[in-house]
Amino acid sequence: MTDPDPRTPPYALTIASSDSGGGAGIQADLKTMTRLGVYGGSVVVGVTAQNTAGVRSTHVLPTEEVRAQFEAVREDFDVGAVKLGMLATAGAIETVDDCLDGYDGPVVVDPVMVATSGDRLLEADAVDAYADLFSQATLVTPNADETEELTGEWPDSEAARAAAADRFFEWGADAVLFKGGHVEDADAAADEVRDVLVTPDGTETFASERVETDVTHGSGCTLSSAIAARLARGDDLSTAVERGVSFVRATIAAPADVGEKGSVNHLVESEGTVGEFRVEPN
Repeated sequence: MTDPDPRTPPYALTIASSDSGGGAGIQADLKTMTRLGVYGGSVVVGVTAQNTAGVRSTHVLPTEEVRAQFEAVREDFDVGAVKLGMLATAGAIETVDDCLDGYDGPVVVDPVMVATSGDRLLEADAVDAYADLFSQATLVTPNADETEELTGEWPDSEAARAAAADRFFEWGADAVLFKGGHVEDADAAADEVRDVLVTPDGTETFASERVETDVTHGSGCTLSSAIAARLARGDDLSTAVERGVSFVRATIAAPADVGEKGSVNHLVESEGTVGEFRVEPN
């Protein structure tokens, strides 16, 4: 697929919370969308005081402000895909679920619960609210901890992933991508990471060489927003996942030396990234 014309780019929307340090959250989403040739918009659910070392505080916006942002975007833009990130509270999740009832494009749900630093980003009583929200999902992208908390399954084997996927399907999700970065998969080699896409029609595995690094701040946000961006560009789900996995691996393999602990690097070149646009004046 050719690069989009910068004068008429596809549009994707992230509904998530900010990371003041810039490595994760809405900042990571918008950087990713831009690198993949997509014009990104945002609905800010919450604001975190955060850097590469951890989360210091979180402030969640009133739900009426979340709704107002969404309605403003929908009234003016042709939204090609939506990515959901840190939603923080049951009230925010329920509001976003209600907003999406009138939207029929692809929705990628990253059920963010805990930051890479270990800081909790989702209120305990909000976990159950996800069950209804998953009915909106074209794709859910849980890591191993999120999978276990939501379904009771640790996704390190084909059987465990199948059982967890069935639970997501019962909630109404169309597909699940089990992220393998923090899993010792029983079927994988020691130096291999397997991200496994499960749909009602079957399973597809995306294997890559494991990058030995602790600098993964922002990787989950980057992956889900990359997939959403590729869907907005017209990729089918399998291709969007493949290219999203390739992009996030590149951002991990060449991390940005920023802050105390570093971050994934959204400036890297990868398949599907776009270079500097040169638009001649009219």
